[in-house]
Amino acid sequence: MRRRAFLLSPLLLPSLAAAANRPAPNYPAASRATHLAFPRDHGAHPEFRTEWWYVTGALDLPARDIGFQLTFFRSRPGLAEDLKSPIAASQILFAHAAVTPRGRPLLHAERAGRANLGASFATTDCDVHVGAWSLRRSGVGAVEHFRLKAQDAAFAFDLTLKPGQPLLLQGEGGWSQKGPRPALASHYVSWPQLQVGGSLTLDGKAETARGRAWFDHEWSSEVLAAGAVGWDWIGINLDDGGALMAFRIRNAAGDTLYAHAALRDAGGRRRQFGAHEVSFTPLRHWTAPRRGTRYPVQMEIRCGPHRFETVPVQDAQELSSHRPLPVSYWEGLVKIRGSLAGRGYLELTGYAGALKL
Repeated sequence: MRRRAFLLSPLLLPSLAAAANRPAPNYPAASRATHLAFPRDHGAHPEFRTEWWYVTGALDLPARDIGFQLTFFRSRPGLAEDLKSPIAASQILFAHAAVTPRGRPLLHAERAGRANLGASFATTDCDVHVGAWSLRRSGVGAVEHFRLKAQDAAFAFDLTLKPGQPLLLQGEGGWSQKGPRPALASHYVSWPQLQVGGSLTLDGKAETARGRAWFDHEWSSEVLAAGAVGWDWIGINLDDGGALMAFRIRNAAGDTLYAHAALRDAGGRRRQFGAHEVSFTPLRHWTAPRRGTRYPVQMEIRCGPHRFETVPVQDAQELSSHRPLPVSYWEGLVKIRGSLAGRGYLELTGYAGALKL
């Protein structure tokens, strides 16, 4: 799952005149008949409306339970599609990065650009960048890895992610339903239990970093049904080597409109849980000081026979971004306790205002 409310932005304004009176683009729907192939499908799918590459993780060096995330978004806003210029605003990229240091406030930063104007993506493999921030996959077999880089005034990281397990195709072979209609779906690929090595820089001091990460790649044209305002999502690297992903789509009253979960145990066996087997129950809220948004940072999540709680490493993990558009959401490192144990990232969207994708 993921993101964002699209309003006017300086990245889009030059193309508004060209877009006047133009028909809406014919965005394709995610299809369960699509067979995903790699590394091709690690790359971008620019015909779809929305796409993101998303890495979250927990470091145990330079200190335990340091959270980090880097997400690249690609948007096809439906503007300037008939212009011949390579810098027409037909594809927008933006990126969010964050670090949750031990005992210190969340650090986060953002970047944005047009494709071919400070940003780019590849369609044959994972290779996306906005300015100096980048995420790239390379190698095959034992040397396959992702490299991610982000730099800001308050923090920086340069990390290599090495797979220790196969890809996890969510839903039906990577077709992940998000609502009652088949068109409400995405193509969704996860790679859990990635081994992390590299460096983390805080306060100008670079230190060795080690930990575990989770990679998501998702693309779609429609995922939110009428009445939906956002979602709760979690991806967990379990202590025993397994992995669990769960989400629910919510309406403004907090009711679940759709839900799903998938568990791959340490032995590689998979089990999927339908909407009637998945629930998210708020146990404790945290109120963001800036806007007063209340986030259910501590949840009881049920997936079939499994019940567990999310325990945030700190409550204040709200991200407020402005590029290309204003949006606030909670996304942070949590520990898991209950019938499952591990660490993961919990994402809570739509609490500061309904998302419009």
